[in-house]
Amino acid sequence: MNLQQKVTLKQIDTLTDHYCEGCMLKSYHRKAYGKTYAHHYCIKKCSVGIEIKQLGNILQ
Repeated sequence: MNLQQKVTLKQIDTLTDHYCEGCMLKSYHRKAYGKTYAHHYCIKKCSVGIEIKQLGNILQ
C-alpha cells in the first residue's frame, strides 16, 4: 500500500467516524425501508457518502 492509499483510507475513516456514526438518516432509512435501501441512500444521495465513494474509487 502506497502513501496515497494510506492517506485516502485515513480520510475515509475520518469522514465515517465524524459523520456516519450515529447518523439519524441512516438509522431511519434502515428501520423504515431496510438495510439495502439505507446503504443505497448513503451511497447515492448523501453528500458524505458520495465523497466516500469517490475516495474509494481512488483506491481501485
